[in-house]
Amino acid sequence: MMRCPLCGHVAHTRSSFEHTTETKERYNQCQNINCGSTFVSHETFVRWVTKPTLLEFAPPHPARGQQTVMCFDSP
Repeated sequence: MMRCPLCGHVAHTRSSFEHTTETKERYNQCQNINCGSTFVSHETFVRWVTKPTLLEFAPPHPARGQQTVMCFDSP
């Protein structure tokens, strides 16, 4: 959600185009019926806040019918 640069009301994205994997161009339309302006904005990746790391490989789920049964001993 972005605000209209002319009147300050909410503007919704109508379509978008990916320039690169880190930059997207958005076509926006103001929701104020008395304004209705359309404008272009850019959404760009800036930096990582946290970057996930793969600590331990997780094996894939077993295929259908190949799941093992877990047995728990009663006290």
